[in-house]
This record gives sequence, structure tokens and C-alpha cells, in this order.
Amino acid sequence: MRYRELGRTGWKVSEISFGAWAIGSMWGKVDDNESLAALHRAIDLGVNFIDTADVYGMGRSERLIARLKKERRETIYVATKAGRRLSPHTADGYNAANLTEFVEDSLRNLETDCLDLVQLHCPPVEVYYRPEVFGALDDLAKAGKIRYYGVSVEKVGEALKAIEFPGVQTIQIIFNMFRQRPADLFFPEAQRRRVGILARVPLASGLLAGKMTRQSTFAADDHRNSNRHGELFDVGETFSGVDFETGLAAVEELRALAPPGATLAQLALRWILMFDAVTCAIPGAKRPSQAEENVRAADLPRLTDAQMAKVREVYDTHIRKLVHQRW
Repeated sequence: MRYRELGRTGWKVSEISFGAWAIGSMWGKVDDNESLAALHRAIDLGVNFIDTADVYGMGRSERLIARLKKERRETIYVATKAGRRLSPHTADGYNAANLTEFVEDSLRNLETDCLDLVQLHCPPVEVYYRPEVFGALDDLAKAGKIRYYGVSVEKVGEALKAIEFPGVQTIQIIFNMFRQRPADLFFPEAQRRRVGILARVPLASGLLAGKMTRQSTFAADDHRNSNRHGELFDVGETFSGVDFETGLAAVEELRALAPPGATLAQLALRWILMFDAVTCAIPGAKRPSQAEENVRAADLPRLTDAQMAKVREVYDTHIRKLVHQRW
């Protein structure tokens, strides 16, 4: 495993980290013992950064991570998120009282006195124009409740606005072979400001794992079944906003790029790591075998110019018109 600096925190985090949405909720059936085994396997292989949220199973994911940390001696950085428990999810809800309550709940779930990193969880666009929200996070840091804070965003424009606030250490943004726009403008600006980038949804909700077919089905509580058209939250969270059939066609063209012995998922993760601005990719895993497959992507050699060009060609041909200007 290799490690990269996370913004201005001084932390060096694993290039392939662990996204803990799937072990909390909305990805079909999950077993806590198996989830804990997946977390342990990731740590065994050098992962030292886990991304979760208070809303993932309403604390379930955070509590599993607390169990993990009790059983390990290694330094493990945990990023959580706050805001999506608001109902209605409005900008006015992002106030000092609510943020303090969310932080206190996460402190209890994670069984710690101070949260490593708290991220606003895809807030409404108005939040980025309210300095008092970021001031509330500064106050929580001064009070010793959080060490650092960042924002998980939907759109590139939101990311650019967020990093105008000097306390923002990290931006979590969807970036993968099907969502390439962040690299055009945001990445250079984030590097200039020394802001860490967490590449979320790195496998486009599993599409880029290359294991789905037109016959694939998903559980009723799996967002890949229930959020195809944005019924529950931003449609870009599900399959990166790409029509399922179109995504399958693009995957068939990408499949041939994987080197012998490597999976398409590993190729997709290694593609993300080709961008120096990215601190880490945070694929999810519900089983130890999935965690191991994800981590092994970091061992692949650098992609060639020809491979990178082919990925761009597939994006330009099949995907760009669907997503590039939307997010």
C-alpha cells in the first residue's frame, strides 16, 4: 500500500481506503460480522482511512467502525458526515445547534472524544454561501469536538465554492471513469490550495466492477433499485447518473483494458490513482474478498498512455453527453 498526504492535515492515508456506506444501509442485505471481517481485512492490507456517515444505517456503520478500532492497534483515521438526517433537508437546518447535535451523536457512535474528520453531507447549494455554517465547524474544532472538516459535494461548482473557506481540508466528490469532469478544473485548484480529494463512488455503484448484466436485479432497499431516477436523493449517486444500459455497453469496451490477472474494478480504481490530485479512492466492501480485491488495485502498474486515451474515448463516446455538464 502507498500513502498520500491528505490536504493540510499532516496525515498520510492509504491510496485505496474503505467506504462504509454499504455496511450501513441501502446496498441490500448486510451481515455485521461479515462487514467487520471486511474492515479487518482492509486494515490487514494497509488501509488506514475509513469514510462513513451518521446516516449510514442511522449509526450502524459508525458503530461497526468503533468495534473495529477496539480490536486494532494501528492508527485508523475515520471520516464521517453530517446533515442528511435533516428532514426536511434544507439549508436552514445547517446551523450550529443541529451540527453540534450531529457531532455529539457521532462521537457516541464512534466511542471517541474527538472526530478525526467531519464532512457536510451533500448540503443544499445555499449552504456554500453561508459563512456562519463554516464558522460553526470552526467553533466545533476549537472546542475539541472535531479535528478537521470538509464537504462531500454533488457538483464541481459546489466543490470550487467550498474550498474558498480556509478551514475546508477535504472535498469528497464523485470521480471515476464515468464522471471525469472534476479533473478538468477542480483538481488543479484543489492542488493549489492543498485540499485533499476523496474520490467517492469510484466504481459507479458497481457498474465498473464489470459483473452486472441486463438481467441483474437488486433488493428493494438497494438504492440501485430505488433511486434509478433520483427518487430518494441525487440521481448522480446511483450508477454515477449513467443510464444502466448505456453503462453496460461502455463497460464492455473498457473490459479489454484490464491487464492479465486483474479485474475491471481494479483497473477502474488504478485509473483514479493516475491523478496526483486525488488523495484516495474509497470503494465500499461488504465482504473480506471485496476488500482485498479493492486494495490489490494499488499494486497494478501505471496505466499506459494508450489505456488512458481509450478510457477517455469511451467516456466521450458513451457517457459525456449524459453527465459532464450536469455535475
